[in-house]
Amino acid sequence: MDTDEKGLSVDQTPDGRLMEEVRDGRVEKLAILFERHHIMLYNFFLRLTGNRSLSEDLVQDVFFRILKYRRTYLGQSKFSVWMYQIARHAHVDHLRKWKQEVALDEQYEGIPAPDSGPGGRLEAEIDIELLKKALDRLPLKKREILLLSRFQEMKYREIAELLGCSIGAIKTSVHRAVKDLGKIYGELQGGTLP
Repeated sequence: MDTDEKGLSVDQTPDGRLMEEVRDGRVEKLAILFERHHIMLYNFFLRLTGNRSLSEDLVQDVFFRILKYRRTYLGQSKFSVWMYQIARHAHVDHLRKWKQEVALDEQYEGIPAPDSGPGGRLEAEIDIELLKKALDRLPLKKREILLLSRFQEMKYREIAELLGCSIGAIKTSVHRAVKDLGKIYGELQGGTLP
């Protein structure tokens, strides 16, 4: 077994095999999957909801559901695809449960902007805020597809499997979502993009 920079052992077992072990009763292996995926899942929810606290709650809910529904894991698809299917359901359930409108200003809790030096920092913060607002104005399905493909770095094949459609449909959806995002961003800047 390999070790990390602190000398601690690192489990190199593939995700699918770990989940099979969890499914078969070795629930302590879920901790390894949590360590591997919780930050990426948190970032997905944060970009989807714009709310840090809610994103943390949704990550916990996903791993609770993984434990609860572990016997449904068949290993026919990549673990991350199965996990994001659960994540989508958790988010939809949250939306159904709360059904509330949140003002744009309240939805984003100050996601930190990268430091680009003293001269360009304000401009970068304005651009990031405009991008957040533009992303927030996209319909949920388009926002979700963009987040999965661009920020979670899922392959089109995996997204197609997750959403139950063809790869061609995903490519088209991503293209349209990017185009719509650019249009909304341009409108927010006070102009329109071609």
